[in-house]
Amino acid sequence: MENYAFDQNEIQDHEPHVQHKALPQTATPLAINRGKKGRTTSLTVQNEQITFSWEGITVQTSSSNNRCFGFKRRLVSEPKKILKNVSGFVKPGQLVAIMGASGAGKSTLINSLTYRNLNGLEIISGTRYANGVVVNPNSLTAVSGYVQQDDLFIGTLSVREQLEFQALVRMESQIPKSTRMEMVDAVIQELGLEKCQNQIIGVPGKLDGISGGEMKRLAFACEVLTNPSLLFCDEPTTGLDSYMAQNVVQVLRALAAKGKTIVCTIHQPSSQVFALFDRILLMAEGRLAYIGDLAKAAMFFDRIGLPCPDMYNPADHYIHVLAVTPGKEDECRTKVKEICDLFENSLEGKHVFNEVQNQKNNVGSIPNLGNGNESGKVSPYRASWMEQFKALLWRSWLSVIKNPSVTKVRFVQTLLISLVLGLIYLNQELSQEGVMNINGALFLLLTNMTFMNLFTVMNVFSMELPIFLREHFNGMYRVDVYYICKQLAELPVFLVFPILFVSIYYWMVGLNPLAGRFFVTMAIATLLAQVVISFGYFISCVTPSLSVALALAPPLTIPIMLFGGFFLNFEAIPKWLGWLQYLSWFKYGNEILVINQWKGVALNCTERCNFETGQDVIDFYNFNEDNYGFDIAMLVVMTILFRILGFLALLARTYQKQI
Repeated sequence: MENYAFDQNEIQDHEPHVQHKALPQTATPLAINRGKKGRTTSLTVQNEQITFSWEGITVQTSSSNNRCFGFKRRLVSEPKKILKNVSGFVKPGQLVAIMGASGAGKSTLINSLTYRNLNGLEIISGTRYANGVVVNPNSLTAVSGYVQQDDLFIGTLSVREQLEFQALVRMESQIPKSTRMEMVDAVIQELGLEKCQNQIIGVPGKLDGISGGEMKRLAFACEVLTNPSLLFCDEPTTGLDSYMAQNVVQVLRALAAKGKTIVCTIHQPSSQVFALFDRILLMAEGRLAYIGDLAKAAMFFDRIGLPCPDMYNPADHYIHVLAVTPGKEDECRTKVKEICDLFENSLEGKHVFNEVQNQKNNVGSIPNLGNGNESGKVSPYRASWMEQFKALLWRSWLSVIKNPSVTKVRFVQTLLISLVLGLIYLNQELSQEGVMNINGALFLLLTNMTFMNLFTVMNVFSMELPIFLREHFNGMYRVDVYYICKQLAELPVFLVFPILFVSIYYWMVGLNPLAGRFFVTMAIATLLAQVVISFGYFISCVTPSLSVALALAPPLTIPIMLFGGFFLNFEAIPKWLGWLQYLSWFKYGNEILVINQWKGVALNCTERCNFETGQDVIDFYNFNEDNYGFDIAMLVVMTILFRILGFLALLARTYQKQI
């Protein structure tokens, strides 16, 4: 047992006057030490340490890229090897930097080690060990954290809300909520996020929020919050100025000093930042060029005739030596191959091989995993299903009510459209001319419910999907919990706006004045909106991006609209296309609304009339009152069916290679 607190000399905070607090360990057992005034002074924890090693990691471009609709393409290049038999190890207390020139394989290596971001790539060999235990994606996620290069957050949340959510779903269930919030406070102070803790995160280019540097520190804070035994960071200093870059690496240095095992990629660090690392791993053309201590790296390159010049940044020297210069590709690749071969056959290279073998042979145990036989059974989730549900419902509701495009903009949009359309169709009479106008107004109601809700849900849901996928692969929550909570949180909004629209539009147009008919119209509009929202969820889940979803929605929706019975009489539909009408929610909604509007209504008729009664209007469209219940049932079925299909599509995406 040890007292876990940062040495104040090890970290320079962004704000010099800030008093640092301890970053508590989330592993158990855990005890809070309080001062005389009841304030947290430190947390005592059991320090669980992990030696992480890997052997023979080989990665190539995916062979699936050479196929189109299951058939092998012609004139395609053979799969290219990105990583070639890379092995290494990192021990507790060490901070290791993976370095190399652009295209050397740095990010591919760290993503391969963590089973992340491997779309288009294929791991053809390689094993990872934690304390000698073979780990899979779930078991590795349970004991590690990963700060990825791209920052993905729900922009409408504040910094504190983001960290509180992380604390709720990523910490052990037995830790009290009050303790989790104290941990959040400590991390906010430690990472210099006090000034922006109540500011929304924002979305670059769309919603103003915190700065890029603060966003990177927030990403780092999310992982530091759970204080994992093993931490991976992909370019943690990207987007930071030199001072904050050094500050972040100093925080990593302090974590490593407390027994954490830390691996990170870094691009062209300054000499001050470079000196903070214990060891470096140099990649070149997908091969291991060196792994070891900083001092021994200088000795190795000096020994092979490539010494670092005096007063020169060693990091820049190593990257320059291992880079492939345009115009000199063959010469540079030959030199890189010689360097990698020399290291592989050197004492340092053989030491790496022997150390990895020793780790394999000396199988230990991992906290919460036990021995290697149990590693495949571990769950990546620390929170229970109900804890995930409560935390996600809270966050989803916050993201809905704080999103201006969902609340304020949508309210103004609904109000304006209902008023404008209401003025266009204002006070229609039950005359021959009014019949077509009223029917047009009813169909326009369905059209508005469709496109307004469809594009709203796709814009929100598609943009959030990358965040969901990353958090899911981080072992934060289950797919079903997210899907349910997202829909429950958005349900009130998608109920209120259809009701608001119908309440204004219905009476301005002058539709059937009976109260019962009004409430039926409101109910059908709301139900049809749910069908469209379900369809939007489905489209969002099966498409890879928002742009694809927006491009796909109109060509799918317009044919469905044509089979709604307004533009095309059902009797005129070719038999071989007739089945498509049963996929149209416009058909079911239009039939209900027309029957609801015209049943039992007498029309003003002074001369020869096309329609003498409302029943004549119903018959003109070949609508049948006996289908009333069937139409409602089909709308309910379509709502449920599209949501199930959306869930299955989302689930299928999580079974693909992790992004």
